[in-house]
Amino acid sequence: MSVADLRINGERLWSSLMELAQIGATAKGGVKRLALTDLDKQGRDLVVSWGKQAGMSITIDQIGNVFMRRAGRNSALPPVMSGSHIDTQPTGGKFDGNYGVLAALEVVRTLNDHHIETEAPIEVAFWTNEEGSRFVPVMMGSGVFCGAFTLETAYAAKDTEGKTVGDELERIGYKGTEVPGQHPIGAYFETHIEQGPVLEDADKVIGVVPGVLGLSWYDCVVTGMEAHAGPTPMGLRKDALQVATGIMQEVVNIGNRYPPYGRGTVGMVQVFPNSRNVIPGEVKFSIDLRNVSSELLDTMHQEILAFVEQTSNNSGLHISVERVSYYPPCPFHSDCVDAVRNATATLGCSTMDVVSGAGHDAIYTARLAPSGMIFVPCKDGISHNEIEDAKPEHLAAGCNVLLHAMLAKAQRI
Repeated sequence: MSVADLRINGERLWSSLMELAQIGATAKGGVKRLALTDLDKQGRDLVVSWGKQAGMSITIDQIGNVFMRRAGRNSALPPVMSGSHIDTQPTGGKFDGNYGVLAALEVVRTLNDHHIETEAPIEVAFWTNEEGSRFVPVMMGSGVFCGAFTLETAYAAKDTEGKTVGDELERIGYKGTEVPGQHPIGAYFETHIEQGPVLEDADKVIGVVPGVLGLSWYDCVVTGMEAHAGPTPMGLRKDALQVATGIMQEVVNIGNRYPPYGRGTVGMVQVFPNSRNVIPGEVKFSIDLRNVSSELLDTMHQEILAFVEQTSNNSGLHISVERVSYYPPCPFHSDCVDAVRNATATLGCSTMDVVSGAGHDAIYTARLAPSGMIFVPCKDGISHNEIEDAKPEHLAAGCNVLLHAMLAKAQRI
């Protein structure tokens, strides 16, 4: 068999996904396997056992990131790595994160089946607490790995019961000894369900991901005056909600002004005193702005600040806006993007470019090594939901693209 004809075992990939999904399975067909719980330990133990069965050596770092290595001819070369995460949302699905880890494992199993030796080592990684649903910040393991925040900050993070990351890593036996970031990476690929509707809508099987949208998050507070809804004339009101809704609509307008990747969202609103017959005196709400370039994101940032200032002047109400989080846009390395694109051509897959609107561990690995991503469709674009679903043939196609992209890098890195 020539390398061009090499294909993964789609049935084996699907079977592994379904077996892992039984750990933390929910009544609606999803998965609840929060980071560093007993269920997470069971999932980790299962994946590690599969890695050992495939002849891989196991390394765990101090934040619990797991690296499973298949040796190459030249052990001095940095490994070509692929992976994702196996922790889930409280109402998570079978594929978010899990597919990326098990697709990488299936690549190794396929290479073993055909006795193919690579020049560089191949590694499968799964990162700690990507979802951030039990502990914050999100993408914790890869964030510590790349130096975005310290190990001490991560260890001190607490869940709602006051349990810390450091203690829970110790408890489940996954506080390793390797210093995060001292593990070499030659190139990194991550396969993932799209978590959006673009591929399905376009009837394409593979999304080539040139980068990830940057995002700015804000907390906005509009302060007015509570008053009785009956006796207070419209012209004499200091209605915080009516002023806030104007800003909320401008958030959407800003997203629409900068297509195709502009995004403007208000997802959380708190109204005080939240009474039927009281004019709202204070409104707190979130603002989420996203775009593909730093320049566009900065323009959107300036526009919302200017609009808020104008609204405050016109209404006479005090309005505060605080930026609480910022992730710059992340373009992926052209070598990895081209490797994915070339693999789709070799395999004859229908494809299109899809910029990711969600965060992934690849954002952090891209700070240290050439990185790229591969998307496959998910049903109705639904993710972070127990009904999340994907077709076996699409998952197999994405894994085949991963196989050929990794081989291209591992033979010549």
